[in-house]
Amino acid sequence: MQLLWTTLLLPTLALAAPPVREAPLLTPRGAAASQLIDGSYIVKLKDGSSDATLQGAVKGLSTQHLYKAGRFKGFAAKLSAAKLAAIRRLPEVEYVEQDAVVQAYDFLTQEDVPWGLARISHRNPGQTSYVYDESAGEGTCSYIIDTGIYVNHTQFSNRAVWLANFIDADNTDGNGHGTHVAGTIGGLTYGVAKKTNLYAVKVLRASGSGTLAAVIAGIDFVASDFPTRGCPKGATANLSLGASRSTAVNAAAAAAVRAGVFLSVAAGNSADDAFFYSPASEETVCTVGATDSTDVRAWFSNYGEGVDVFAPGVGIESAWIGGASATNTISGTSMAAPHVAGLASYLLALLGPKTPAELCEYIRDTATNGTITDLPAGTFNGIAFNGNPGAL
Repeated sequence: MQLLWTTLLLPTLALAAPPVREAPLLTPRGAAASQLIDGSYIVKLKDGSSDATLQGAVKGLSTQHLYKAGRFKGFAAKLSAAKLAAIRRLPEVEYVEQDAVVQAYDFLTQEDVPWGLARISHRNPGQTSYVYDESAGEGTCSYIIDTGIYVNHTQFSNRAVWLANFIDADNTDGNGHGTHVAGTIGGLTYGVAKKTNLYAVKVLRASGSGTLAAVIAGIDFVASDFPTRGCPKGATANLSLGASRSTAVNAAAAAAVRAGVFLSVAAGNSADDAFFYSPASEETVCTVGATDSTDVRAWFSNYGEGVDVFAPGVGIESAWIGGASATNTISGTSMAAPHVAGLASYLLALLGPKTPAELCEYIRDTATNGTITDLPAGTFNGIAFNGNPGAL
């Protein structure tokens, strides 16, 4: 953007120039200093800003990501102190947030009993069958914003596609987390929606870590991609990741929801109120806590008024990397969220169009209520349920 400066010479007393407004400089709430990325920032432009305004704002900068989908306009860039100060003085900038590390939510365990599918198709724990409609998510698009997907795994029967990578140059899942999530959403054996199409959007490295900027880029990509993808029954996205509460991440998630994408988000594994984490704290997403096979809240699961529903998240078996038939059994709210993402795709195919808000509300309204124990007061007591009419 070209900045024009005008000097007005006055014959009498000079008038003091009004102070220049600076956009707020934010940091993710509660983030430790070690989690902040020095010199890396996310710049959010004001609502209604045009693409031309965005291009003007980044002129002369070395940007890492441009965000252009929906109402979330902005960019991520490495900025010196001088450039940061200049950016904050631009009138079109709403705020600037320092980038920070994002982490996948999971714990490795030795448990090997798959039970989550049975739980979401029955009213009582301890069942061994998964009962579902044959539509099985057909005609839906399920985006996995994660470490990637091992697309050649036999669980995916040529329905998994690698789409985008916003974190590194390695277009593979070097961790396994994203493949596990994809298996729970749409795997032939482990999946809730066995006919959904699965799309890999990589925002986390093989270590399981990433950045706020990359996560926003992934969310932004999904919001702009799904209308072009051919999803006649609708689109969902899963975010089994999180960081300290971030204004920018929450705004990006809200923009994707407004664009029509159902977002299933892991509540977090800190045994804390989900209010303090992002994107779990964004009100318009569907935030998912974890339970074990006896309907006890998982000891690690976040809770609070912002958790919309619970789902199986302890000892969950699913697809893994390392071989076309590899599996692994792990725990975390990362494993609970894809049960709900898969359920959302399943319900869109079965019931027809619903907005993201209507879909999350439907999942809450039909949940198995009142069975979860060790649940802090004020937290919704409900386990996601697929509507099996013959449920036990």
